[in-house]
Amino acid sequence: MNETERWLQRYAGNHENLTWRWVYWAAVPMVVLGAVGVLWNLPIPEEFAKISPLLNWGSAFLMVSTIYYFILSLSLAIGLLPFILGVGFLQVWLLHSDFSPLRVSVGLLLAGIIGVWLGHRHQHGFRATIEDLQTIMIGPAWLLSVIYRRLGIPY
Repeated sequence: MNETERWLQRYAGNHENLTWRWVYWAAVPMVVLGAVGVLWNLPIPEEFAKISPLLNWGSAFLMVSTIYYFILSLSLAIGLLPFILGVGFLQVWLLHSDFSPLRVSVGLLLAGIIGVWLGHRHQHGFRATIEDLQTIMIGPAWLLSVIYRRLGIPY
């Protein structure tokens, strides 16, 4: 069994009997969007700004996550690229909108955490929610792996 399968099976072990599967599936992207948004809004060193106006803790997190996905699985990484780019584009859009990017991000993060907890409510509840937050970027890969399995796409 390769490393990708180990990660996905370990993650799947806590997600076999989700209370509200559809809430969980909506909550995972919300947690990622919120967490990246909070990171995006943290103060950055001057050196980051000199390199690029888009270089910040959130974009760095997305870059590292993308590299990690490519290390885990080429097909999952390619499948997750639209999601990762979408998260980045949403953060840039928020910066230029009338909304408070930090408030929107915190709201998404909190709503996502509540959704993840509701998904796990009858199966390990709080403990499983904390574990999901610790492996925040495995969640989208696991969701995509479920779709890939149903479509017969190898990963």
